Order: sequence, then C-alpha cells, then structure tokens
Amino acid sequence: MFKNSLQNSFREFCNSNKFEINKKQIEVVKSLEDFLNTKKKLISFFSKTDKHCFYLYGNVGVGKTMIVSQVYEQVKAKKMKAHFNEFMINFHDFRHKKSEENSITKFVHNLKKKFDLIFLDEFQVTNIVDAMILGKLFERIFKENIKIIITTNTKLVELYKDGLQREQFIPFIELIKKNSVQKVLFLEDDYRTQIQDKNQRIFYPLNEKTLFNINQNFRIFTKNLNKEEKEINTKGRVFKIINFYQGVARFNFNQLCDQNLGAEDYLNLSQICKHVFIEEIPNFNEFNSNQQLRFITLIDIFYEKKIRLTISLNCTLDKLGTSKKHSKIFKRTLSRLYEMTLSKKS
Repeated sequence: MFKNSLQNSFREFCNSNKFEINKKQIEVVKSLEDFLNTKKKLISFFSKTDKHCFYLYGNVGVGKTMIVSQVYEQVKAKKMKAHFNEFMINFHDFRHKKSEENSITKFVHNLKKKFDLIFLDEFQVTNIVDAMILGKLFERIFKENIKIIITTNTKLVELYKDGLQREQFIPFIELIKKNSVQKVLFLEDDYRTQIQDKNQRIFYPLNEKTLFNINQNFRIFTKNLNKEEKEINTKGRVFKIINFYQGVARFNFNQLCDQNLGAEDYLNLSQICKHVFIEEIPNFNEFNSNQQLRFITLIDIFYEKKIRLTISLNCTLDKLGTSKKHSKIFKRTLSRLYEMTLSKKS
C-alpha cells in the first residue's frame, strides 16, 4: 500500500472515529482511487481517461456520502461538492437568466473555469424538467473533461422509473453507462450494532460522523418499508415529500420551516406521518426568527398529534439559541422536543 493512498487515509479516518474498517467500503475507496488516478500521491490531478463519471449507489446508511466526502477532502484539485437538487436549481436559474439556446454550453464552460471535479450527492431524478435536460447537460460536462462523482440510492437503470416520457430519458442512462464506473455498496446490517442505542433520537454536532449515524438510524426505522413520494395539497399549495416510507418521513429543517408553510400544512403532514426526521436545525437568533416561529408551530402540532421525532443540530438542546421575541414560548418547544425524542421503542 502506498503511504499516502486514499485507502490508507480512509483507514486512518475510520480508526480515528472508531468506525469498523469495512472491506466493502475499502473496495469502493480503491475504485475511487483508480478512477481519480491517485495511487501514487494525493492528487496531482487525474489524467484523461475514457471514464468521466463514478456512479456509486446503495441503500441509505451504508456510508456512501461519508466515503466520498472523506476522499473528496483528500483530493488536491479545483473541485465542488453539492447536493444534486442544489446543482440543478443553480443550472435552471442560470438558464432562465440567459434565456439562450446555448445556455447549457455557457453554463458548463463556466463550470470548467472553476472546477475539474464535481461531487453530486443524493442524485435523483423526480421531475420531467430535469429528466429532459440531463442528457445534453452531462454530454457537455463530459466533453469538457470534468470528472463527476455521484452518490445515489438508485441503480442507474432505475433512474426516473415510471416517470413521464421516460423513453426520452433513456439516452441519458446510456450516456452515463458508457462514461461511468459503476459501483454498488451493499451492506446487510453491519452498522446496527454500532449504534449503542438503536432508538437514539438526537444527533449532534453537524458533521460527517453525525450524518453517517443519522443515516444508519433512518435505515433502521425504514427497514422493509416501501418508499413512495407524497404530495400534500393545502388550499392549492402543494408540498412534496421525497423521503417517505409508510409514515416515516425525512426532511431538512429548511424544507419545513424556510418556505411558505403554516399550521394547516403541518397539520396535514401530521395526518400521514408517525415518525419525522428533521435535520440541521439551526441556532436561532433575530435573523431567522420567522423560521423559528414556523418551527415552534410545527413542534406544537406534532406534539399534539404524538409524532415521534429524530433531529440533528449543532449542539445539545439546552444550548440551542433563540430570538428574543420567541424566547419564552421556545422554552415550551424545547421541553416538548426532549419528550418527543425520548428513546423508546418505535
């Protein structure tokens, strides 16, 4: 093994975090090492190859994001890490502003000026707008010799399954297949025993280890449950739920509290949920007091409807900040959060 290999670095990462050094995860790191051409040193950056994309798929909680993030940090290159949805929003915003036929070319040309490597996390195709544009977008990205690393829960051949006009999406699948190294990371229940309390409900601080642990926890609660997409329609206002498993739902804080939602939306949500994961709850202050008020309303309704919670934040609940105008009522929210996240059988 080379002294500075990514495999060695990943092993040190696992040891320092007291993670099991898993053979299948090491195999993924080795494949990434080959893809990035980093075997002799961390990175000088890769030479041109006939493969431009590394497509890593597997179930929730097997460590995909953790592995790629750790490798990503070691890579010395012009690079960008983004959630896939965020990446596509930026693209659509750019295209809307330019409103030109060659906006894809210009968008990718701008990417190439800044980045040689892009890591797209949680890749999923759920709407026809993205489905119809991805082929041309990625074809241009590959022509510019930008390397793409993708993590996803979905097999390549199952992307946009049952979507509208899916036959027009098939060329994108063929493009990725031709230009990609595909790797699956499949673990049975390797990490269930690593969570001392299988019903742990509060995770902090916000870092890669916390994300890994909450992924494992979510995987435990959704094991053998069917995933589906839900829509809640409140007086014509549609709220989409992407991560929904027969009553178990997972959200980022901003999805629930940083958009135009209110008590009626939360009430409708509570009618179909029994356990909700809320990630990345921020430290509240005067600048996000509106979001805090929505959060207070959300918790009040979930409390009354006896919804179980799992949350992640950057500190313990007793150190969570508050805006001055909501400080008194927020004490009740904190009290309810303690009760709603008690470790008991789910």
